[in-house]
Amino acid sequence: MHTREVDELAGLLKAISHPIRLKILCLLQDNELSVSSIREQVKTSNANISQHLNILRNQGIIDFRRDANFIYNRIRDQRIITLIQTMRHLFCTADRSGNGHHHPAGEER
Repeated sequence: MHTREVDELAGLLKAISHPIRLKILCLLQDNELSVSSIREQVKTSNANISQHLNILRNQGIIDFRRDANFIYNRIRDQRIITLIQTMRHLFCTADRSGNGHHHPAGEER
């Protein structure tokens, strides 16, 4: 990887690393949603959602469209959807042990 690519990837990972932004991306992986729908599902304030959506937009991760009084958000790049799905598969499945070799501290084998 070249320095520019590494810097871009680091910026992307930093932008998605916040729990609220990860929740937003999980919600958007299947379809576009209005700001109010996102806010209701994430359960936070308008100001907080706007701040996180702006970070994702500024990084080029999501895009939006206006329809009358509503703003609908969507993920811009299929690679982000693949990344979210892969992370969900690796870290959010019922078998959280990963490869079966990880044992939490203090747990008997």
